[in-house]
Amino acid sequence: MRNGFDIEKVRADFPILSHPVRGHRLVFLDSGASAQKPRQVLDKEREVYETGYANVHRGLHYLSEEATANYEGARVKIAGFINARHSHEVLYTKGTTEGINLVASSYGRKFLTEGDEVIITHMEHHSNIVPWQMLRDEVGIVLKVIPVDDDGSFHLDQFRELITERTKIVSVTHVSNVLGTVVPIKQVCQIARDAGAISLIDGAQGIVHLPIDVQDIGCDFYAFSGHKLYGPSGIGVLYGREELLNEMPPYQGGGDMIETVTFEKTTWADLPHKFEAGTPPITQAIALGAAIDYVRDIGIEAIGDHEAGVLNYATQQLASVEGLRLIGTAAGKASVISFAMDCAHPHDISTIIDQQGVAIRAGHHCAQPLMDRFDLPSTARVTLGMYNDRDDIDALVQSLEKVREIFA
Repeated sequence: MRNGFDIEKVRADFPILSHPVRGHRLVFLDSGASAQKPRQVLDKEREVYETGYANVHRGLHYLSEEATANYEGARVKIAGFINARHSHEVLYTKGTTEGINLVASSYGRKFLTEGDEVIITHMEHHSNIVPWQMLRDEVGIVLKVIPVDDDGSFHLDQFRELITERTKIVSVTHVSNVLGTVVPIKQVCQIARDAGAISLIDGAQGIVHLPIDVQDIGCDFYAFSGHKLYGPSGIGVLYGREELLNEMPPYQGGGDMIETVTFEKTTWADLPHKFEAGTPPITQAIALGAAIDYVRDIGIEAIGDHEAGVLNYATQQLASVEGLRLIGTAAGKASVISFAMDCAHPHDISTIIDQQGVAIRAGHHCAQPLMDRFDLPSTARVTLGMYNDRDDIDALVQSLEKVREIFA
């Protein structure tokens, strides 16, 4: 771990930040959608393709053996990063979305029957809503939704009121991608476990800002994406408890997930390969390992502390913008800020400030039910990364003043 957090050194590690946009310094405030990549990750991906690329597991030549060692070595790094008991509890996926779909399709179809309940929250990304609706339409499960307060707060007592003896799965976000609300997942998992239900955590936004210890949390599944964790796109992780993964059928069929195949019967490979059919994202997995090395070298706690400081400054500065309303002000929130302005639609806001080199997100953020809850068609959204600083926030505020000049 580095001695102290040095924002200038961090920013220097991200080549894209030195490239101007529309004649202005790039102010990238959309890391919640997909984070930029440090040079260490870009170099690792290039290195694999240039000097060590081959398919994994099945080859007996040098390049295949080297690629396999690096590919599985990244799995070990990931297991250590989230404190999984075993590396074979770490499944490679395309991202958080596939991880949630894997659980819904494999565990859900095998163990849930008509009338069984799945509990989610009002804050969920579509990825943690639609798979359960599909299971509901196929199997007849009941989908329950934990409400959210006007400030975006989550309350355990409201969750407890929804649990019954028919509750089989509790699937909740760790950090809301719209509100920044941090759900007390350790308590949620304990309550679910006491009720005889399993827990699945959508960690797409949580893994980036908070230290994750799946054993301490007590979750049964934890899903996240590499591209939000400063790694490549097309790679993600589903952590699952070994006992559950062993009971679950494969999610997809094909090469590498089998032990034997005949026309009469197929037997499955051991974990984790039972759930990893076909040629995997080899280079992306290895580069995700490099991203985890990078984050661990800086320190996830140090990153979180830095982001909290920038978040506090941003909250104060945005509150001074005339006609701007913050959406989601729960205590202890993570580095996500949604807002609306009384003079302009979020799409217009995003388009105008883009002319100043400021990149934010505008839309429903794949959380349409949450937009309906706040009676909004969409919001403008700022999501911070480790490379953001107060200068970025100042540039944002200045660009928002231009929005007021145009529309007010």
